[in-house]
Amino acid sequence: MPDSVINDMQPTTRAFRLLALGANLGLLAWVAIWQLSLSPHPHISSTTLAIAWCIPLLLPLPGILAGKPYTHAWANFVLMLYFLHALTILYVDGGERLLAVVELLLTSAAFAGNILYARTRGKELGMKLTRLSEVEKKERAKFEK
Repeated sequence: MPDSVINDMQPTTRAFRLLALGANLGLLAWVAIWQLSLSPHPHISSTTLAIAWCIPLLLPLPGILAGKPYTHAWANFVLMLYFLHALTILYVDGGERLLAVVELLLTSAAFAGNILYARTRGKELGMKLTRLSEVEKKERAKFEK
């Protein structure tokens, strides 16, 4: 992200961006480390699992690195996979609970950072969604003619 864009951000937006960026990259690293060395699967290649678990996190990474608010917003859909995985492991596997807690914390931090950054940066850039009531009025007017 160019320095001029970063300098245009408010301090809170910059903090949310750092939280989102750090947590997303941290989760990516954590998943790879977990699958490769901390708890490798006995029957499936650790490398294969690490790649399979990292691919969903790599999809939004270019937009997150570029600081695009829209990408930060939709990346949360990808994060839900890791959120559910962490909750499942917490419930099912006592031996990997600590690993799942770290995944859950990183996922939650990434989710919060993404949504807060997308919201504040979107407002700074003048991006906004049309209110549902305004959309309904326009649609009603179109069909009542």
